Amino acid sequence: MSSPAVPLFRFGIIADPQYAPIVPHVAMDRQYANSLAKVAEAVEVFNSWELSFVMTLGDVIDRSFSSFDDILPIYDRLRHEALFLLGNHDFPVSAAHLAEVAARLRMPSPYYSFSRHGWRFIVLDGNDVSIFAPPEDHPHRVLAAEMLAELQEKGAANAHRWNGALSDGQFAWLGDEIAKAAAAGEKVIVMNHYPVYPAGEHGMWDSERVVALLASQSHVVAYLNGHDHVGNYGEAGACHFVNFKGVVDTENQNAFAIVEVYADRIEIRGFGREDSRRLVY
Repeated sequence: MSSPAVPLFRFGIIADPQYAPIVPHVAMDRQYANSLAKVAEAVEVFNSWELSFVMTLGDVIDRSFSSFDDILPIYDRLRHEALFLLGNHDFPVSAAHLAEVAARLRMPSPYYSFSRHGWRFIVLDGNDVSIFAPPEDHPHRVLAAEMLAELQEKGAANAHRWNGALSDGQFAWLGDEIAKAAAAGEKVIVMNHYPVYPAGEHGMWDSERVVALLASQSHVVAYLNGHDHVGNYGEAGACHFVNFKGVVDTENQNAFAIVEVYADRIEIRGFGREDSRRLVY
């Protein structure tokens, strides 16, 4: 039996623009100011396709809250719905703005879900427990310091200040959303800023419990993330884990993708540095 030739639907993916009106970080090849033109190029390509939405996988800006004023109007040129999730570089803003980041990105809440075409998309906030995103007196910031110290004592590869974790409340919500999707007959795609598999220095602090949950559910098809700008891929259980490359890297090369969902597979069309992949499910 031949595979269907027409996708059920398509959506766009951008990861890590990290826009800031500053000079490049030459050693890391991060060209912060060039991300305006790169996102504009991606928007132009997306507008030539029929897409259900475009998701940016975090790190829209690099440091200043005012940078949202420069880059978000470029997303307004999209003829598709522009959706966002939170990355670590969206939070090196003044303390007064910490609680405003999600609203500035027009997100309904720091983590949320939505359904399209019989699929449920679960959008996580990997900064929920971190030393930079919660308000300065929030218990999640205290918990983050404890988690980080414990990981550092173990010599864990991901024991870095620029990673984070889900709160227990959010992890329970993730499990509930996956169960609701199963009851509704929906396939699931999870999206987050941080990778969880394969393990590495950019991994979310509580990656192991997230991978165990996702890999145990046959209707959870894919987990999509950014954060590690070189990209990556892995498979655990029936779940594909795709790490998209960062827009901010390199002077001229872009990196974004169109994801085509079929009845039996997902085709990722990579543009610029982004790899094209076929994910069979």
